[in-house]
Amino acid sequence: MAKNNFENIGILGGSFDPPHKGHLYISKKSIKLFKLKKVIWAITKKNPLKKSPFFSFSQRKKLCRKIIKDHKKIQLNYYEDRLKSKTSISLIKFLKKQHKNKIFFIIGSDNLINFHKWKSYKNILKLCILVVFSRKGFDTIAQKSVIMKNLKDKNIKFLKNLKIDISSTQLRNKIINGSK
Repeated sequence: MAKNNFENIGILGGSFDPPHKGHLYISKKSIKLFKLKKVIWAITKKNPLKKSPFFSFSQRKKLCRKIIKDHKKIQLNYYEDRLKSKTSISLIKFLKKQHKNKIFFIIGSDNLINFHKWKSYKNILKLCILVVFSRKGFDTIAQKSVIMKNLKDKNIKFLKNLKIDISSTQLRNKIINGSK
């Protein structure tokens, strides 16, 4: 009998501006809950839906590496130049061709609110299992989002009770305001 070559992987994409313990937490939780071989932190130079990054690309990569250094199942990768694209769907299609993987695409409930605005969002839902982690202050709106209302897709795993109460925005604001 041939050995199964399928390996479940997770993708956590973003600008990681800056990366923080919330990113690490949801990565580790995803590895455990979905028996993932690895989670790829797919760093982007700039999120197309946000302003210019606060930290430089090289600073963000360095900070990511520092956070994940003791976690062998979490890998940092940059794909945009290789793919000639910044879109999540391009990355997912690329990884599907490279490996025989079941892909778990990891986001926070804040991102679910506007997920219907992402390029080829319906294809993302067809090709992946969308893992949505609770974010403080966003769950109610996310549950009423276009995706949850209209698609009610079985490929969406909404993880309540695991609220993440930290964000890159909060960290940047603390740096700007000089507070702890």
